[in-house]
Amino acid sequence: MRELVQTERRGRVLVISMRREEKRNAVDRALADAIDGALNRLDDETGLWAGVLTGTTSVFSAGSDLRSRGDYVTERGGEYGIIRRDRRKPLIAAVEGPALGGGLEIVLACDLVVASTTARFGLPEVAIGVVPTCAGLFRAPRSLPLNLARELILTGAPLHAERGYAAGFVNVLTEPGQALEAAVELAERICANAPVSVQASLAAVNEAARAADDEGWAATARAMAHLAESADGQEGIQAFLEKRRPVWTGR
Repeated sequence: MRELVQTERRGRVLVISMRREEKRNAVDRALADAIDGALNRLDDETGLWAGVLTGTTSVFSAGSDLRSRGDYVTERGGEYGIIRRDRRKPLIAAVEGPALGGGLEIVLACDLVVASTTARFGLPEVAIGVVPTCAGLFRAPRSLPLNLARELILTGAPLHAERGYAAGFVNVLTEPGQALEAAVELAERICANAPVSVQASLAAVNEAARAADDEGWAATARAMAHLAESADGQEGIQAFLEKRRPVWTGR
């Protein structure tokens, strides 16, 4: 069986590559389990000090596979095997091509972002009558200027890598095809430092950043409940699956 996730150890760095390219790395049960397994290895193997999570040269991830109907939650990582994971080791997203919806939410679950000029980041859920469900509603405003996060959430239009870099969201901007190598280089720079210090510092930063997560998840749940009862929410998903334009009613 073809591997949905490939791992490669480069010294102290574990490179984790999503390989469901024919589905634009959309996450279903199998891919979530594969991501979870790779991140469990990063968490548990003492000789690994940092990780890089990437897709292919054409796509990072299109987010949820809607046909999975939410069946992509793992015990240790939560949604996609990563969204609610409690990590102590730095994880860098290396992005080529689109990271949309849950794909962006995967990026937001990482600690640093390296992107090539082909990368696009977006939360297009409003275009199909739903809302971001995997922390995008509160992590995007945390990682981006508030008005820029609102623009992503409300318009559904993608953010190009250059604008993300100018806004401070992307740490390193590269030429096409160079994001992975630049991310590994950044990870190696981190690994040159004392791992105990790095992990303790990252844990403290992330603990402070997560202080408001409970409120963010509660707000997301309220938005999801509102959509679940709406005609537009049902119409948007059905239209997406049928590959047609939705007909909105505002109900």
